[in-house]
Amino acid sequence: MKPVNYTITKTPRPVRILQYGEGNFLRAFVDYVVDKANEKGLFNSSVQIIKPIQSGDLDAFKAQDCVYTVLLRGIDNAEPAQEKRVITCINGATDAYGEYEAYAAFAKTPELRFIVSNTTEAGIVYDENDTLEMSPPSSFPGKLTKFLYERFTAFNGAFDKGLIILPVELIDKNGEKLLECCLKHAERWNLPSAFKKWLNEANIFCNTLVDRIVTGYPADEAAALEAEWGYTDKLIAAGEPFALWVIECEYPEAVAAEFPMDKAGIPVIFTKDLKPYRERKVRLLNGAHTSSVLAAYLSGIRTVGEMMKDLTFRGFLAKASLTELAPTVPLPAKESWWFSGSVFERFENPYIRHNLLSIALNSVSKFRARVLPTILETYEQYGELPQTLCFSLAALLRFYMGGDYELRDDEAVLNFFKENAGLTPSDLTRECLLRADFWGEDLTQIPGLMETVSVSLESIIQHGMRKAVEMETAKPWIWRVKPWTS
Repeated sequence: MKPVNYTITKTPRPVRILQYGEGNFLRAFVDYVVDKANEKGLFNSSVQIIKPIQSGDLDAFKAQDCVYTVLLRGIDNAEPAQEKRVITCINGATDAYGEYEAYAAFAKTPELRFIVSNTTEAGIVYDENDTLEMSPPSSFPGKLTKFLYERFTAFNGAFDKGLIILPVELIDKNGEKLLECCLKHAERWNLPSAFKKWLNEANIFCNTLVDRIVTGYPADEAAALEAEWGYTDKLIAAGEPFALWVIECEYPEAVAAEFPMDKAGIPVIFTKDLKPYRERKVRLLNGAHTSSVLAAYLSGIRTVGEMMKDLTFRGFLAKASLTELAPTVPLPAKESWWFSGSVFERFENPYIRHNLLSIALNSVSKFRARVLPTILETYEQYGELPQTLCFSLAALLRFYMGGDYELRDDEAVLNFFKENAGLTPSDLTRECLLRADFWGEDLTQIPGLMETVSVSLESIIQHGMRKAVEMETAKPWIWRVKPWTS
């Protein structure tokens, strides 16, 4: 069989997007969106991939002329969904180290307008060892600062040659942190004040939030897929149908006009404030995981897919998500319930296997970030505690009491449970909730919380986890916000 690039013709387009990173997520999300926008006539741009690290190579990309297949499979609107798209929007791939001059030349390209990056969560860091003389600097912010300085110099500081920068690294305020690092480099390198002003004012550093599960190259299925498609492809990127891209900037309408991805059939949201969307994702997606998987594991379930097929845990998750997590999300109720529904479909995706024990890693810090804020806000707003989420905290305590599985968390957490293994449920609950270093505050000061969690823990120990979950789910469901009314 011939490779994928021999089966399709690429349309020449100007390189308006420089992409730092060649990983699966960028290819199955950002490049997929750009490809769809090009096809619909909404956009006219090629993407130039830049390999930002020294390890690895671009051989597969160059062998296939940067053409590859995105395969999306799962459930969408309660129906099985599958999409296969051959991506043709990538112009080429350049090694920032092995092909530095070719990489640097893009700084002088007049039509360049966008920078996209995914250099992992550790990529947006300031490295004081970077220098302007390095070709290139080691860190991504160092590379970007030098690239922008060369662009500033090439176009004599022309304001309209600034770029729109869209980092998709999974850290809060990614755009702001990237700009902060670039300004530090500009200061340390003694670059002209005119450049610092241009860097800060002519360029738009957007904060972003992205959401799509991308599993990458489907090694176990690749041969069968290639036989079905009639071509070979060493760069297949598989993922789920769901996607969300929230782009935050001071003038969202202006950025949307230049980057109209919201019209390409993908939920792309331009906003002045992405915090509500981040909270929705953290609480309704990540929080749904954290509040349910430990109890499910202790009931003999091993994957998220198995959990969703179990009526007991499906009911538990529905109660936690719809009646307790969703009402505290600072978005209209319709949007929260829609997102909760999409989470259920994503958890049911038969093509993605999520092991519960893997999700259980560092559950104490995850609970603090993803679930505890809902417990505290519910008490603050309504003067009562969300019972199902309090039960999930008791399930966490029971999980950390140990069993025939390996506990993986910070040393302080593991030592606490080891040292307090002989305590009664009520004493263990009290001692754990006292740990402000675990939770950010002394949770025994929240009226009724210690008692509620302790009673649930005693129920789990007395009846077993599954029976205790059944009893908890059978309690009345309290709708603090009526569905679809706000």
